[in-house]
Amino acid sequence: MAICYVCNKELSKNEVGLTKKLINKNAKDYYCIRCLAEYLEVTEEELLDKIEEFKNEGCSLFQ
Repeated sequence: MAICYVCNKELSKNEVGLTKKLINKNAKDYYCIRCLAEYLEVTEEELLDKIEEFKNEGCSLFQ
């Protein structure tokens, strides 16, 4: 199970996928939604919307 690089929270598959999609597909350090939003200077809601968008596009990181 992956943990957040910043806060050590256990991560969901979507959080791992989002880090790979937005930061680096070969990432070894992952972020939870809250920490990723802070890092990218966006809202958590915007990231959740992006997850849904990527799922609807059929991205394999979110299946």
